[in-house]
Amino acid sequence: MKVLVSDNISPKGVEILKKAGLEVDVKTGMKPEELKACIGEYSGLVIRSATKVTAEIIDAAVNLKVIGRAGSGLDNVDKNAASKKGIVVMNTPGGNTVTTAEHSLAMLFATARLIPQATASMKAGKWEKKKFMGVELFNKTLGIVGLGNIGSQVAKKAQGLEMNVIAYDPFLSEEKAAALGIKKVSLEELFTLSDFITLHTPLTPETKGVINAKTIQTMKDGVRIINCARGGIINEQDLYEALKSGKVACAALDVFEKEPPENSPLLTLDNVICTPHLGASTEEAQENVALAVAEQIADYLVQGTIRNAVNFPSIPSDQIPRLQPYITLAEKLGGFSSQIFEGGATEIIVEFHGDAATVNTAPVAIAALKGYLTPILLETVNFVNAPFIAKERGIEIKETKSGDAGDYHSMIAMRIKSKDKESYVAGTLFSKKDPRVIIIDGFTVEIVPEGELLLIYNNDKPGVIGNIGNLLGKNNINIARMHFGRETAGGTAISVVSIDSSPTPEILEQIKGLPNILSVKHICL
Repeated sequence: MKVLVSDNISPKGVEILKKAGLEVDVKTGMKPEELKACIGEYSGLVIRSATKVTAEIIDAAVNLKVIGRAGSGLDNVDKNAASKKGIVVMNTPGGNTVTTAEHSLAMLFATARLIPQATASMKAGKWEKKKFMGVELFNKTLGIVGLGNIGSQVAKKAQGLEMNVIAYDPFLSEEKAAALGIKKVSLEELFTLSDFITLHTPLTPETKGVINAKTIQTMKDGVRIINCARGGIINEQDLYEALKSGKVACAALDVFEKEPPENSPLLTLDNVICTPHLGASTEEAQENVALAVAEQIADYLVQGTIRNAVNFPSIPSDQIPRLQPYITLAEKLGGFSSQIFEGGATEIIVEFHGDAATVNTAPVAIAALKGYLTPILLETVNFVNAPFIAKERGIEIKETKSGDAGDYHSMIAMRIKSKDKESYVAGTLFSKKDPRVIIIDGFTVEIVPEGELLLIYNNDKPGVIGNIGNLLGKNNINIARMHFGRETAGGTAISVVSIDSSPTPEILEQIKGLPNILSVKHICL
């Protein structure tokens, strides 16, 4: 079997593939049309971030069995297209955790002491000692947004610097935060209390633009902001204005909304420190992820063992045809549940009804759990580590089975619980393969769980649907589908709108302001 390495990885990774008996071609820097022309020859593909594995490339990959990412981010892979074609997509979570955390700390020091600016000044022949007066990190409050693997590492290192560490992570239990020696606070409290703010959350509908003009105004004067997570979490224009005014003293950015950030006004400011997405760029990290991805691909192609797959659990190949539709449904239900449930879950019950109760439910339950955790942690979650991550976050997982699926041949449901609330979402398969969400907290619906969705609770009054349609139309957002459910005529109703493009936070606020709208959530599946 042949493996294509289309991005630069450590030669030691290539050597592992060859020793496993695989034929390896290293072709880096290919244009999309070149990759499309040759991909049909290969059973395996090894990438980093440069290669874009689009649906068009996957369609041409007639023999491809596995895509391996040397690293964690998979924004450059069409995972849905790969899953539909039965191609396993693997990554190497954890290989760059320490490296990215260390880069965040380097940026933290740089914002405090303005080291890059002072260096540039001296190299220009100047001695501007007063201009580069810094601040100490000791006894300052560091606010961490997102306490996953990298955020936790940053917290641990900052505690060693004797900083006061607070964190916002709605999915982290109070007990786990206490065990880490961190004070868990609301996002509003974090913005208000922090001297330094560092971001370690994925880019989701909930986190997009979370740093904006409105939230910046709640921060301390002279706050310093670090982003080594994802571009888009910060509204760059709003940050630019805050940096110009001095509200934000300094920002250190490793990631941008568009990369490279062509003509970004941020790059014109003296109080901006920037690096070209170097968070995972150390010799150690790159070698670690190259070795890991090579071993994973070799194990799969030679022995059939799946490790660190983001779209397939480790199950015998003869079970895949029957299980795959249920795995897809469960993962969609998990992702949907995660994005509508507010706060940290303490218990997740996965219910299997009808035909769904007769299959090997263990990997399906893991798929539901992975789906739930993915919007929180994105690429760090896979079918192997999802149960461990849930345990670390204090989430208890249970399964129940029943032969009765009501009016359906089969049904899977997820009951999400915390100390003071509960949510219930159920789904089924149409034509034994197409996932549908059929119940949301007591409302009967029929939702295709894919793409961009708006989940709207409203009073069941005339004009609501028309108002939503008009507002989206004025903002050039096309409606693909609309689904409705209600308790009783004139009572509370639910509207789920499938749209073709992502709404801005401003558009969501406009929808919330419409008559009879009770709440709006943007869901991305």
